[in-house]
Amino acid sequence: MLESAETNELLLTHQLVPAGPIPTTSDPDGFYPYESFCETSKRPVLKNYRMVSLENDEMRVKICPDLGGRVCSIFLKEAAVETLFLPRVIRPVRILPRQSFSGGGIELSFPISHSPVQLDPVRHVATCDQGRIYVSCGERELRFGMNWTVEYSLGEGDAFLTQRTVFFNPDCDAHPWMSWSNAGVPARLDTEFHFPGGPVFVHGRDLRTIDWNAEGPRRQSDVHRMTGFFWMKPDCFAFGVFTPSLRAGLYHVADPLHVPGIKLWSDGTGRDEAWVTQYTLNGEQCLEIQGGPLVDQSVKDVLQPGKLRHHVEFWIPSATARDIREMCLPNPAIRAVDRVPLFDWATSDDVCFWLSLTSARKSGLVNQIPTAPGVDGNRWAASGMTDLGDALSWAALSTQGSERDRWLFQRGAWLAGRGETDSALEVLAQSGDDRARALSGRLWLVQRRDALAAAKCFRAIESEAISLHPQVVIERDRALAALGPETLAERRRWLDAVAALKDEWLVERRASLLIDCGDSQAALNLLRSTRFQLVHQRYERTRLWRQIEANLGLEPIEYPMWLGEDDLAEFGAYRELPVT
Repeated sequence: MLESAETNELLLTHQLVPAGPIPTTSDPDGFYPYESFCETSKRPVLKNYRMVSLENDEMRVKICPDLGGRVCSIFLKEAAVETLFLPRVIRPVRILPRQSFSGGGIELSFPISHSPVQLDPVRHVATCDQGRIYVSCGERELRFGMNWTVEYSLGEGDAFLTQRTVFFNPDCDAHPWMSWSNAGVPARLDTEFHFPGGPVFVHGRDLRTIDWNAEGPRRQSDVHRMTGFFWMKPDCFAFGVFTPSLRAGLYHVADPLHVPGIKLWSDGTGRDEAWVTQYTLNGEQCLEIQGGPLVDQSVKDVLQPGKLRHHVEFWIPSATARDIREMCLPNPAIRAVDRVPLFDWATSDDVCFWLSLTSARKSGLVNQIPTAPGVDGNRWAASGMTDLGDALSWAALSTQGSERDRWLFQRGAWLAGRGETDSALEVLAQSGDDRARALSGRLWLVQRRDALAAAKCFRAIESEAISLHPQVVIERDRALAALGPETLAERRRWLDAVAALKDEWLVERRASLLIDCGDSQAALNLLRSTRFQLVHQRYERTRLWRQIEANLGLEPIEYPMWLGEDDLAEFGAYRELPVT
């Protein structure tokens, strides 16, 4: 039996609060042109998701194109065992690149980890070809305009899921990328780690290298804090986990010439379990096993113009523990790589809007120019659409007044998203849109290190509502703080104007102001009295706390966990820019 079907599945889903109206270009907590988020609603809503299943007599696999092409289930029929972890709720948490991560299933990331579209719909197609079912998901991504497709397939007698990933750069410029296939699996105290021997790079509180056979943990109960493990020279290329109490395991194997990356991530037992609990319903725990074409997450690779690359990996579910050194690399008869579909842009309203503008430009009909996006919708010109720049310039030249200002703002954001900072600042300066002034302020501060020019841009904002939006208040305060003590009164005036808001990032800026005013005790009291949400690999609060400790002569605390930040060493390629 070999079958495929598409159904709808109802999932509890927590809605997200956008970080603000200023585009995410040059924002260390964002990934342009995608929107980023600062909060998750406490109560979920009900939402339907498309699920595509493929199954044979051995197993049933479910893939969700509405969650970025995530594999949501690998179910072994005879043993009646689920081998993946899915928390039965979409409850996004603060993890880069968009500060909206939801764990579980198998996530394919590109061009950055984690996927910027892991919670978004992507294109998909299911086909049957010569006795094999294929489900392909993908899109042309908005950051650089590169194509990615992940193809999952099953044959009649396969006891494994075949995953083939294809990346293609149709642009005339080279672009950076990284990619990992990230499988979330159940984590219990007895979950066993079946990984190769050899030197392993450990990402924890510090960065170090261990010998896995001599020093590596053997099961989940041996890990006492969040830690990532990267295999540098493994002595075999199969790996996985098995949980005796669940009678469930999942293993991965691939050709090391094409997929050398092996990673294990665990939040461990005890103090860091809350980092997983926050995206589940009932506190169940999850850990991640990952494979990929790069060895670790400290660097990105570059995809050259016109270059297509692809690799194959296999996921092997099991109801018994397996010996990784006896696992052979499968060799299924899969279709030729040139038959794997390369998808066009996604079909979202945002994408369709920008395509309608480029279509109007090609026709030359001014009356077909759509109304420029307003300030109440975070729709920013897609930097990956190379022909969008001319269309934006044409729209600005063809319109007047506030409409022209909005198109100039979009043109400046598009240029900034493509790394053309000087041109972006020049165009943004011509716009009367307050978002253009705020974005210019960020570019002057982050890219040009010119706090005076940045402050001038923020001071020029005319709209009271935009001036008082937390995102703008926070970024203005960073610019003013960089100018020194002479701006203390101005900073206090703006922060006092939003004093009743319980925004956590505003709390950080209030604490920074108190420290700069010489009142570290008040800053201490403010941070200690705030109940922060957890945020991963962002250390602003910790840096403030270390200042307070030094100023007050306090005994340093090893890990102030009430700040809601982890204590990992800063490492990895999750950001485009470092935190300033």
